[in-house]
Amino acid sequence: MARTATPTTGWLLRGQDGRLTAYAPAANGLLRWTETAPGGPGWTGPERITVPGLEPHLSLCRTPQGYVYLFGVRTRETDDGRTETDVVYATQFQPGRALTPWRSIGTPYGQDQERAARIGAPAAVVDRNGPQVFLRNAGGGVCGRRQDAKGVWGAWTDMKGSNVLDSLATTVTEDGRAELLAPCDGSVQSWRQEEPGGPLKRVRNIPATPLAGSAACLDAGEGRISHFWRDAADSALRVHTRAVGDPEDDVTPVPLGPSDDEGTGPVAALRTTIDGHDCTVLAQRTASGLPAVAAYPTGDEKAGAFWSKTGEACVGAPAMALDALGRVVLAAFAPDGGLCVSRQKDEAGLALGRWVRV
Repeated sequence: MARTATPTTGWLLRGQDGRLTAYAPAANGLLRWTETAPGGPGWTGPERITVPGLEPHLSLCRTPQGYVYLFGVRTRETDDGRTETDVVYATQFQPGRALTPWRSIGTPYGQDQERAARIGAPAAVVDRNGPQVFLRNAGGGVCGRRQDAKGVWGAWTDMKGSNVLDSLATTVTEDGRAELLAPCDGSVQSWRQEEPGGPLKRVRNIPATPLAGSAACLDAGEGRISHFWRDAADSALRVHTRAVGDPEDDVTPVPLGPSDDEGTGPVAALRTTIDGHDCTVLAQRTASGLPAVAAYPTGDEKAGAFWSKTGEACVGAPAMALDALGRVVLAAFAPDGGLCVSRQKDEAGLALGRWVRV
């Protein structure tokens, strides 16, 4: 199975000094926009960062201190005409500053470039010890590699799994326990740490027909993780929330709707307080191309999510983050690649302000 440049939602992150940074893949590298001050409204960018051979898919993750790790796959032609494939990463310690040099962590296949070429796009997360990266391997399972608390990368680990689609998703709980979601042909497979920083262990499969490129995860509080995906039959959004210790036979996903314009790709998700209530906020790109947002009380997925369209047509998948003042910031890319943002207004409910092109 070839890699696909599926849209991602984790491209808007708050850094060490409170400023937001937006990242977008570009030919042989990436583009970066940065808030000029914590909470905005001004931005700088786009700044082009050249990384020869970097493919147009980035997985980003953030440490509790606000450091950002960027992971991708790099392909390069050798002098003898072969193609080399490896996983590379860089770190941004402060918004707007230069990234560290891009470093290679190889692939699970060493010098076997034929199998290395068949790896999937990476998905990364930071647990209590440091970053971990996962990918679909050449056999359709999952492999992972982790960095320890001293910054040393361990060996690639075969995490098993089967019939995995190229759209992994990860997140971490407030206490540093990571989970991994893998939509597969005929099921949704997942792995989780039973204790912060511990090994990831397989969890019972969820019977489903997930759509490739639609996976997302969110820390739902109190040790719970919400997994999101779309049904391959109708693109309708599904969610399943489970905590460590919950019965593994509790595997019924909940539909999140209704919507008069079904969404596409992965859903962006975050938790915030709205009118004194802990709420989950979702954003998606609809089939018509417009962004849409919804919110529901965290932990009460059965209440449903009622979607409201906003802004103008976008490409890829929208992203969300909380700014330095705790406001929801919704961001999307215009068809010409420009960055557009809308910031939560200071009034009751989830009211977004006008869209601004950066």
